[in-house]
Amino acid sequence: MPRLPEIRLHSAHPSSGLWRLAESDEIGFASPYWAYHWAGGLALARHILDRPRTVAGRRVLDLGAGSGIVAIAAAKAGASQVLAAEIDAYAIAALRLNAAANEVVLSVLSNDLTAGPPPLVDLVVVGDLFYERGLAERVTAFLDRCLDRGAEVLIGDPGRAFLPLSRLCLVAEYPVLEFGEVGDAASKASAVFSLEPAGPC
Repeated sequence: MPRLPEIRLHSAHPSSGLWRLAESDEIGFASPYWAYHWAGGLALARHILDRPRTVAGRRVLDLGAGSGIVAIAAAKAGASQVLAAEIDAYAIAALRLNAAANEVVLSVLSNDLTAGPPPLVDLVVVGDLFYERGLAERVTAFLDRCLDRGAEVLIGDPGRAFLPLSRLCLVAEYPVLEFGEVGDAASKASAVFSLEPAGPC
């Protein structure tokens, strides 16, 4: 995987045929986005691996964990506990396979955490969940509850439309390939932000 040689992932590429399988599945395998590398998750994982003190000895929640790339990075960097929250059954299966491939222990949560109180964690990491307005609003409300309980929040995103920009502080930027891009595609900047309780940084 480009720029993340420390992590091994089962993944797809545009010609893998996964979308064809998804379209024929009758039980909800309609959007296999978890099978690809997204820019925000790549940036977050790289940031955590480069700065293990971000997670070392801390309880970490990866919200919308997808393939598990950020959760795996947190476990490898020394987090005391990593919760990987994901609602897609196929993503959960891939997440568990990827955790085993990287010889890390993750606690997988399969319910929608955005609808209730947050678990007791020290840090919440969120990659690429701000691409749709309704989802972004639910995620932001949940992250506010996390901040209220004393957790820190880091968001990885290449600048999608529904980021709460007025409350974000830039932490770092990384050149990464965007969702589904492979080979010699041009890298794009993706950022890691901290979410502040209110107002600008």
